[in-house]
Amino acid sequence: MASRSHTFYVGVTNDIARRVREHKSHTFEGFTARYNVDRLVWYETYDNIHRAIGREKQLKGWVRSKKIALIDALNPTWQDLSEEWGKPIQPLRTNRRSLDSGGQTQAASAQDDKS
Repeated sequence: MASRSHTFYVGVTNDIARRVREHKSHTFEGFTARYNVDRLVWYETYDNIHRAIGREKQLKGWVRSKKIALIDALNPTWQDLSEEWGKPIQPLRTNRRSLDSGGQTQAASAQDDKS
């Protein structure tokens, strides 16, 4: 998690969507609320909590410049990776002709509406 001014926080959770909401709504007082650290700029997932905690400790031991380089490598604009979470998903319209000719789903175009 990071602020617009690139103050950041490293943590581990078993529910990233819930934890991001908590940071965004400043559910808990503390560092992230005080410094407005509410943007998800980088994350990793693990199937094993012990590995996740080990990685968290490793990252927390890194110097700031190394953490920034990690984020910059995958998210150079520090875009909030969670900004679209929770918004309604627009269903993909299927082109009936494509389904009849082999089952391929395609986005429908204006041309499809004329048939």
